[in-house]
Amino acid sequence: MGGSAAAAGKSVSGGGRAAPRVPVPEARPFLDTFRANLKETFFPDDPFRAVVRERGFGRRAAAALRYFFPFLEWAPAYRLGTFKSDLIAGITIASLAIPQGISYAKLANLPPILGLYSSFVPPLVYAMMGSSKDLAVGTVAVASLLIGSMLGAEVSPTDNPALYLHLAFTATFFAGVIQASLGILRLGFIVDFLSHAAIVGFMGGAATVVCLQQLKGMLGLEHFTTSTDLVSVMRSVFSQTHQWRWESVVLGCGFLFFLLLTRFFSKRQPRLFWISAAAPLTSVILGSLLVYFTHAENHGVQIIGNLKKGLNPISVTNLQFTPPYMMLALKTGLITGVIALAEGIAVGRSFAMFKNYHIDGNKEMIAIGTMNILGSFTSCYLTTGPFSRSAVNYNAGCKTAMSNVIMSLAVMVTLLFLTPLFHYTPLVVLSAIIMSAMLGLIDFPAAVHLWHVDKVDFCVCAGAYLGVVFGSVEMGLVVAVAISVLRVLLFVARPRTTVLGNVPDTNVYRRMDQYTTARTVPGVLVLRVDSPIYFANSGYLRERITRWIDDDDERTSAKGETGVQYVVLDMGAVGSIDTSGTSMLDELKKTLDRRGIQIVLANPGSEIMKKLDSSKVLELIGHEWIFPTVGEAVAECDFVLHSHKPGMVSGSATRENMV
Repeated sequence: MGGSAAAAGKSVSGGGRAAPRVPVPEARPFLDTFRANLKETFFPDDPFRAVVRERGFGRRAAAALRYFFPFLEWAPAYRLGTFKSDLIAGITIASLAIPQGISYAKLANLPPILGLYSSFVPPLVYAMMGSSKDLAVGTVAVASLLIGSMLGAEVSPTDNPALYLHLAFTATFFAGVIQASLGILRLGFIVDFLSHAAIVGFMGGAATVVCLQQLKGMLGLEHFTTSTDLVSVMRSVFSQTHQWRWESVVLGCGFLFFLLLTRFFSKRQPRLFWISAAAPLTSVILGSLLVYFTHAENHGVQIIGNLKKGLNPISVTNLQFTPPYMMLALKTGLITGVIALAEGIAVGRSFAMFKNYHIDGNKEMIAIGTMNILGSFTSCYLTTGPFSRSAVNYNAGCKTAMSNVIMSLAVMVTLLFLTPLFHYTPLVVLSAIIMSAMLGLIDFPAAVHLWHVDKVDFCVCAGAYLGVVFGSVEMGLVVAVAISVLRVLLFVARPRTTVLGNVPDTNVYRRMDQYTTARTVPGVLVLRVDSPIYFANSGYLRERITRWIDDDDERTSAKGETGVQYVVLDMGAVGSIDTSGTSMLDELKKTLDRRGIQIVLANPGSEIMKKLDSSKVLELIGHEWIFPTVGEAVAECDFVLHSHKPGMVSGSATRENMV
């Protein structure tokens, strides 16, 4: 360490004052700094670089169109071999989308035909505007449950079905507007406040609630609670034991076992993915044939009934923009839109990672928002990219978003010609389809992983799950977001500070609680601050640094060793500082001076140096006590301590002054 100390601080100009070891960058004009920060905040991926690089208005306009309509990039180079792969994938996901669409519409307390409508128009829009090759668009269970529970709490779908239907369209419209606005305004980072742990817990809780709701169909009950919490559902189930239908129980359990068995085989043999993909449609066909030939509808087995033939009717005139229900639709659209957005982007990014390509999150928000806006005009309710359907699309070998077009055309044929075939489809089969899909969303391995890796994240996950299951879906979402935001605030307001020690035979300083061989330097306390210094944490940092010094003084006095004379702050992890932070360093400097302790800064960044210089704190501390590395700072302090003469004020002599 003495060798490095001799090397540190030798840059003396003509035997006079040494040049600053850490230079202060030149000040940039405020507008330039503001523009750079704004670009880094809202355009970190520089999305329009391809447009700017083009020369001429026409070429730039074409590049802009390719940005907002990604199909213009892959469509000109589309080949027959690619179409064959997309054709197989599109037909495969259509076989899954048709029964799922009908099932999820029932979950939202909407007419079953809306599930087919929502699998026709939105996939066409996404195929033109979406950047994911693998995302298969359609309705999802969680959003359907949210719509059913939030709208159903204010408007009865049985007593006032027309108003309920119109509010579902209006909520979808508001969801689309919010989603597209987040993308246009480059506010996609807001969705990131739904952490992975919160999503795991929320989705698991929502899946549990959805499964509980299917007990109505599985048991053949005609009346059921509108509440979604566990206690209300169990009370409703066991208070009607005399109305349980054994026919529905046998059918439901049988088809549920069949669906779970096909999923098991598909997981064991990924090449047989088509078995689980075709299982829902197979269940619908078998269930319909069974009811038709046995006349089970006359024995308590409920069926879908008539489905209207024809394509989506226009619904733009049905949107409700007048009180008192507009705010209900807006609240429902906001919550369901954000949840659907988070799910769709997460699924798209997952499969993009598998195939090593990139999707633009903000562009995806615009695409998903636009398809929901147009969907609300054409009798569709909220859609996004469900994981189960996208996984089938991926495993089926899709190459582009054309698979969504194929699926949409298959649904169109169904709407025009095949809807009468679903007349005898038993509702219990739809309940079994929903339950089998939801069981896959309860991710027990992920929860166990969170427990082993991060207990706080596990608490976020558990809080979201319990909030959904024992409260409501909205309560679970609020709990998940609140705990996640609280954790972020705690990270900011209570940043970690650690004591660093010297690793033997090196000039490296590391955390002493991690490196057990690291040793402190007598008289020098090295502290690392692991966050930016803001108004929210400046007071805490001042108190925590003072407490570290007091603790070290108690330890050294008990052993008869040299007390703290230098406090070295490692600023390498301090990315920024505000005026409260500079004031804190100013106060800390004056407080330590009264105790005869010198404050030393190591590895401050350019932003920190500029703020300290403009606030005069740099002049107060002194350029000679600013070092580029912790090793050099400690070496200088150690040199001064060993060169200390009787009567010399601590910290008044540096090696530059003594040269």
